[in-house]
Amino acid sequence: MRVALSVMKNELRGLLRQRTALAGIVLMTLLTITATVVSLHHMQAAAEHRARQQAAAQDAFNAQPDRHPHRVVHYGHFVYRLPAALAAFDPGVDPFTGSSMFLEGHRQNTANFGDVMQNSILTRFGQLTPVFALQILAPLMLVFLGHATLAQERQSGTLRQVMLQGASRRCILGGKLAALLVVSALFLLPAFLGLASLTWGSPGTLPVALTVMLGYTLYLATWCVLITAVSSMMSQRRDALLALIGGWAVMALLVPRIAPDLAYAAFPLPDRLHNEVSIARDLRALGDSHDANDPYFAAFRQRVLDQYGVTRIEDLPVNYKGLLAVEGERLTSSLFNRYAADAAAIQHRQNRLVAGFAVLSPVLAIRQLSMTAAATDLRAHLGFLDQAEQHRYQLVQQLNQMQADEVSYADDTAKDAGADQRKRVDSSQWEKIPHFEFRSQGTSTVLASLLLPLLVLAGWLTAALLLLGVMSRRLGVMR
Repeated sequence: MRVALSVMKNELRGLLRQRTALAGIVLMTLLTITATVVSLHHMQAAAEHRARQQAAAQDAFNAQPDRHPHRVVHYGHFVYRLPAALAAFDPGVDPFTGSSMFLEGHRQNTANFGDVMQNSILTRFGQLTPVFALQILAPLMLVFLGHATLAQERQSGTLRQVMLQGASRRCILGGKLAALLVVSALFLLPAFLGLASLTWGSPGTLPVALTVMLGYTLYLATWCVLITAVSSMMSQRRDALLALIGGWAVMALLVPRIAPDLAYAAFPLPDRLHNEVSIARDLRALGDSHDANDPYFAAFRQRVLDQYGVTRIEDLPVNYKGLLAVEGERLTSSLFNRYAADAAAIQHRQNRLVAGFAVLSPVLAIRQLSMTAAATDLRAHLGFLDQAEQHRYQLVQQLNQMQADEVSYADDTAKDAGADQRKRVDSSQWEKIPHFEFRSQGTSTVLASLLLPLLVLAGWLTAALLLLGVMSRRLGVMR
């Protein structure tokens, strides 16, 4: 143990003496600090902006004058999803999918106003966030710092001298690895402090944040072990550097880029135009509520008359046009929900296939863990769409029912000069409509979702340690 500690201290001392290595450590640490501070500020500003926009949209909706309920249906309403507590650590898919939605009758919209769609195209190349620094840049920096830990000593002949003096292979490898782990801890510390600050005021997120810290510790530890193992098997530092950079390029860039394309090819998602055409075709098949001779709505009219025991629409105690709007919205919404469920199922299959590529790249495992913990993954996005659609349906149906109960059929069909005024409902009714509030998943549910990527990362670390063990046995032979 004392020998391993001495090797670690000597390795760290050597890194500090090299200006290039020291500059790399300082630069990477400052970059992580900068990314953390910038991301925290950006997400705080985004949260305040969305809260203001939601309040302004609600005030505008409530400030509508007396008007016909169906006009309010078409007036629509904006809803926003406030960022989760840990979203500043990993923005995930939110910059691409958007965080707001416009709700209106007879139509199911999707989220919009994502950061990427509103900013420069350069945003698509990646934002400076803590996860970008830890997932992509930190492993590359560790490669440059650690590729020569053993290859350089073998190349110069000092490794043989150290082993002849009685240092065991385990102590040498352990000391070299410990030095790299200390450097990786410097990279992790600023991000972890920022992550811990995000849990302030949100005690339910503390277990999730600790799990994320564990995941990133396993991730960078895996890279440290792999770098040490590859360096121990190469006799030239140049060969070790080329092998490690190639491995980093494959695992950090190539596999994460190819996996989504393969998933899309395996489970193609219909484009928006195709969906719009299909929905329009199915809507025509459902029936036309404006056609008195339409078979479905003719049967509906008869059911309503039988239910109230009358023979004419004019004799109904409620406004038949309102009931017709309720039934029409029910039919169209069920159709929209079916298409949305089909699209969500395809996206989940794509996501599972991408997650399966984590056996080829730990980047995909840590990315899945990070986004799930921050509630910025696909599941959280689809959850927002689903909850917004439920709110839209309740809002529209409440207004349609208001038309049926508060506006008489005679006034609704009247054409005289004062008919428009009689059709209107008091504006105080708009304030009775419930406000939208996004409900995130519970802590236990999130932790359960983090288990699989955490096990994958643990598997990667185990495999890396096994490789290092094999290389340690060869180290004595190749000295």
